[in-house]
Amino acid sequence: MNILFPELLRFRDVGLLVLRLMVAAVFFTSGLNHLKDPTGRAKSIGASRAFTIVLGSGEVLGSLGVAFGVLMQLAAIGLILIMLGAIQKKIFVWKSGFWGGHGWHYDLMLLVMNLVILVTGGGRLVVLPPMAGG
Repeated sequence: MNILFPELLRFRDVGLLVLRLMVAAVFFTSGLNHLKDPTGRAKSIGASRAFTIVLGSGEVLGSLGVAFGVLMQLAAIGLILIMLGAIQKKIFVWKSGFWGGHGWHYDLMLLVMNLVILVTGGGRLVVLPPMAGG
């Protein structure tokens, strides 16, 4: 391994926790926005009110899982799927480019952040440690 600052590796779990908390903050607030006014939010994203409630609930629950380390990999998978849906909508329905105010660069970044959580297990700083063998 070509590591320039190996002493920083001892902060790996702290770094993953900060990443998880940032992801959680974004998805929690987004989910609350969906749930606060599902009818208005549904119109703005071109979805049904029921779908918007499911989406908002998924974002809130996923954010809590990622933040507290409860079913963290499952939560990350759910948030990845939400981001894949957002990217699909922006590219194929709204015809958004990669950059710009409604670009999908932001969604891709959140997808990749969740991918890091998924493949690393999110680190050891969790509320509930994994079960034996996990």
